[in-house]
Amino acid sequence: MRKYDLNNITGVLFKNSVAVEKDKDGSNNPDPHVGQEDENTDRGNWSSKREYMLSMIGYAVGLGNVWRFPYLAYKHGGGAFLIPYAIMLAVAGLPLFFMESSFGQFCSQGPINVWKAVPILQGVGITMMLVSTFVAIYYNVIIAYSIYYLCASFQYPLPWSVKNCSSTAYNVSAAALNVTAGNQTCQDESSASQSLSEKYWDEVALQRTSSMNETGPVVWHLALCLLLSWILVGAALFKGIKSSGKVVYFTATFPYLVLLILLIRGATLEGAKDGIEFYIGSKSNLTKLADAEVWKDAATQIFFSLSIAWGGLMALSSYNKFYNNCYKDAIIVCVTNCGTSIFAGFAIFSILGHMAHVYQKPVSEVVNADFGLAFIAYPDALSKLPISPLWSILFFIMLITLGLDSQFAGIEVIATCFQDAYPKVLKSKRGLVTTAVCIVLFLLGLPCVTGAGIYWVNLIDTFCAGWILLVAGLLEVLGLSILYGGNRFIKDIEMMIGTKSSLFWLWWRACWFFITPVVLSIILVWSLYTLTSPTYGSVAYPDWGISLGWCMTAFCLIWIPIVAIWNVYKASGGPWQRIKAACSPREDWGPYLECHRGERYGARGVADANIFVISNKFTTRL
Repeated sequence: MRKYDLNNITGVLFKNSVAVEKDKDGSNNPDPHVGQEDENTDRGNWSSKREYMLSMIGYAVGLGNVWRFPYLAYKHGGGAFLIPYAIMLAVAGLPLFFMESSFGQFCSQGPINVWKAVPILQGVGITMMLVSTFVAIYYNVIIAYSIYYLCASFQYPLPWSVKNCSSTAYNVSAAALNVTAGNQTCQDESSASQSLSEKYWDEVALQRTSSMNETGPVVWHLALCLLLSWILVGAALFKGIKSSGKVVYFTATFPYLVLLILLIRGATLEGAKDGIEFYIGSKSNLTKLADAEVWKDAATQIFFSLSIAWGGLMALSSYNKFYNNCYKDAIIVCVTNCGTSIFAGFAIFSILGHMAHVYQKPVSEVVNADFGLAFIAYPDALSKLPISPLWSILFFIMLITLGLDSQFAGIEVIATCFQDAYPKVLKSKRGLVTTAVCIVLFLLGLPCVTGAGIYWVNLIDTFCAGWILLVAGLLEVLGLSILYGGNRFIKDIEMMIGTKSSLFWLWWRACWFFITPVVLSIILVWSLYTLTSPTYGSVAYPDWGISLGWCMTAFCLIWIPIVAIWNVYKASGGPWQRIKAACSPREDWGPYLECHRGERYGARGVADANIFVISNKFTTRL
């Protein structure tokens, strides 16, 4: 006779419905990506809280912290920009970050399956996954640029630094160059504003064509760098969070070390004080606060810097243990992210101040946004330092690590969505899923490493990583606060972090019910109102390129109405009953494990039936 002890009984009672169904089918094979000590034996958990926090910080802190925030600060009044930046963190960044991470942790599901809470909005999850897919394509191309510059940095002098104009390091005719003996730099007579580092970026690194109409051949050094970057991502994610959680110990911490080294080195350079004062000092312009554009840019930077509405926050937090304090985590990650942006600004502008001193120019004339700062202005500044290859190597390793840990979460979104959709088939095939995703995205990224590649990168960034996320974030906060119920969502959070006072929730209720939706609505309307046709520098996009961009936008957003209509159609009853059913949580909504569902959610029907059968057998045997 089989023996039954307490462990047998609790194992049955606490088993979730998915696991029960697998046991019935005889397909409950052990998952090599799930640890023996994991609370969730179906999906797995983070090996430690430290790995989760580093992954979240690495995801939130990305390339934009290094090049976009310092540029916005100098553009909008220096230190004065920190005032709207801090306010937008409080009213938009923190509330949405806390909401998303709590949402994913509560049900232990990715960005699509979490919408079992509000089925009519499940298309929002699909939009998030598609945006993460498009962004992953070009984001790894930026990492490939950094890898290429890292390899080029092992030369002395640096190839974009010309000490002797008669032997240039790249294909620019020496006859067309004019030597400036004072600082040993060369400028093109036809374009005095174009530095040699800009020429290197266009003519050697990118081999850029004149427009998007002229594709040109594949730039093979970039294609190989892109392949290497995808190999690094695939290797780090091969075992899911069990392997990526180990990699982030390096990728999430190394950038801080480099920023500290660069800040110390930059602060000792002549002209550094001018750069820092320009960034956040006596030259701060408080009158800029009256400009609506400043507040819009501050809110947009917070929204995108924290990676809100990308799906990554839900995906990463879904692997947390149920009783993890997601509130405390949200505060720590958000403050760390914004602090990193401010800290990076000091490191960047101290060296740009030295560069302005060398060129005898105002700091404002050596600073550019986005790619210009990372691959033109800053490499040029580094080339003016003693032992320039060392600083260049450190800088581009920092860019690579910043990009990689953000990319990890983007691919994790895609893999998690597939695994949640087909748990029986893909449970033990995490490595295969990750490899397939990386191969497909590598092939899709090849147009981005042709002569017209930079135009593709800029096009995808403009049409897929812009106001689409504002739409997704707005629908997310409205769906949870109105359709699902903000008070109900608060009770869900209290199941995880414990009961809190009404005073504690006062601010979060105010944000979720009113402040945050209003702020997002204003930003969305303003973004659409000021929307202009994209350009790369002075190069305009052809009509077919802009049309293709709008097609990508439509492909990401169209799933929101399609899935909403489909869920209403599947429901039963009259029109109002169908809509009401599509806006109500599904029967299987709630905590993933039965032991966490409690009285509010009860046991799932499938689990109840199996427990009843097994308990009858247990009684009979007794």
